[in-house]
Amino acid sequence: MEEKVNLLTKQNLKDLQAELEDLKVNKRKEIAAKIKEAREQGDLSENAEYDAAKDEQRDLEARIDELENLIKNAKVVDTRKIDYDRIHIGCKVKVREMSTRREYTYQIVSTTEVNSREKKISYESPIGAALMNKEVDEIVTVTTPNGDVRLRVLEIQKANM
Repeated sequence: MEEKVNLLTKQNLKDLQAELEDLKVNKRKEIAAKIKEAREQGDLSENAEYDAAKDEQRDLEARIDELENLIKNAKVVDTRKIDYDRIHIGCKVKVREMSTRREYTYQIVSTTEVNSREKKISYESPIGAALMNKEVDEIVTVTTPNGDVRLRVLEIQKANM
């Protein structure tokens, strides 16, 4: 089965690598110490601290696997070389919803950088995917749970990344 390619900015890749390193070096040691301490308390069959530490270890290893997979399949997008005539990862996009005339500004980011409070949407989200490679004045239709929404691209600019 072919692995999914993950588009990442250079900074996003560095952040993921730093998180992975911290989890492998520091967090693993912390959890190993918790497990050792819990074992020293005796009977493991009724030891809540041991169970909690083992659960934490399982979650940590799952996150490490996830990060390793993301990094292994990463394709770095050099935001310095992007043509801002079209929408790409790393762009800030201003759009107008055609029916309500309301305007929205989104930043197109990788799936690991999504933050709805900061209006950062993934290039894989319905809106992000519809906007990718579009130019100013193009109209896109996005299918949402509440029906189709038509958006006109008003502006494309480089995001501060």
